[in-house]
Amino acid sequence: MERFLWYPLEHLPFVVIVIMIVFTVHEFAHAYSAYKFGDDTAYKEGRVSLNPMVHLDVMGTILLLIAGFGWAKPVPVNASRFKHRRIMSIVVSAVGPLSNLLMAFIGMLIVYVLFATGVIQAASPGVQSAIMVFFFYFNLINILLFVFNLIPLPPLDGYRIVSEFLPLRLRYKIEQNIQWAMIIFLLFVFIPPLRAVTLDPILSLQTPIFGGLNGWFSSIFGFRVWE
Repeated sequence: MERFLWYPLEHLPFVVIVIMIVFTVHEFAHAYSAYKFGDDTAYKEGRVSLNPMVHLDVMGTILLLIAGFGWAKPVPVNASRFKHRRIMSIVVSAVGPLSNLLMAFIGMLIVYVLFATGVIQAASPGVQSAIMVFFFYFNLINILLFVFNLIPLPPLDGYRIVSEFLPLRLRYKIEQNIQWAMIIFLLFVFIPPLRAVTLDPILSLQTPIFGGLNGWFSSIFGFRVWE
């Protein structure tokens, strides 16, 4: 069963909780910023909310657990309602990944404070392990979402940012066919030859991020999530 999942089975409860938090904040950031800039599309659909149920996508969450790469429900944005369409569109697209970077920083700060104040050391071994495993995945998944969402491929946030600088004719052609992006992505996930030359090289970026974070936890706190 563990080989079927991207993460160790015993860590699955922590990973699920982390996914609920980080995806929710990411999509909330998109929806809230669009609403503040004058587009109430997401607001009318109940997306300006910190309720995970309005943001999580079942298939995207399952794939994140199985394949290491997934998604939440995209926030609908009508950029024509923005006063300054281009700059506000870029900001709305960028705040999602930036929220993940901010959460990673906050997560690392919390762990450091808990360690520096002796709170973690005073807890039982089981509680210590639970705290460290949770914050390890909290930091890891936030960093991964920040990095991967900036890849300039549809429908990722990086594409939404870059698309604002594309010629209108090229952008229009891409937008006409963007509905195929999810189907193509699923083919890359489940067909091994396609995955080997497309998705696996991208996912290999997780190795240095994972190793660096694991090493940081080990050197600072004397705790390694994976040996």
